[in-house]
Amino acid sequence: MDHLWSPWRLSYVTDSARGSGCVFCDAASGRDAALVVFRGTTSFVILNKFPYNNGHLMVVPNRHIATLVEATGDELAEIMRLASRAERAIRAAYEPHGLNMGINLGKPAGAGITDHLHMHVVPRWNGDTNFMTVVGETRVLPEELAVTAERLRPVFAREE
Repeated sequence: MDHLWSPWRLSYVTDSARGSGCVFCDAASGRDAALVVFRGTTSFVILNKFPYNNGHLMVVPNRHIATLVEATGDELAEIMRLASRAERAIRAAYEPHGLNMGINLGKPAGAGITDHLHMHVVPRWNGDTNFMTVVGETRVLPEELAVTAERLRPVFAREE
């Protein structure tokens, strides 16, 4: 029997990774910024701690707001600029066949964190979903988050 070890998932499954505060506010303030790959003026780009695929990024406003309606014009513009930059960075670093980009507003829409707006940027490859996700409820990610961050930070930095 083969074993797939993913020890980082325990905190997710047991809910201990979520803590009591907002993970995005902690990252915005610098208290927990290990996964931040780029900072703009009003928003930042961060790796998803529990990604769908390697390179899964999120574009997040610094302010703790839940919807696009609450965002200022400057925040909206920067979110889209950073989403475009994230697209270019992922394409350069990973050469995916496609990308999913989207915002889930509210729990029924699929938002895992409902009170702090964020946009997902997920690289996709032909055949990247397989029996493991469907049958085993397991995702196989071949790259650690720290390695993903090391790969993407220089790509973002080159575009400044």
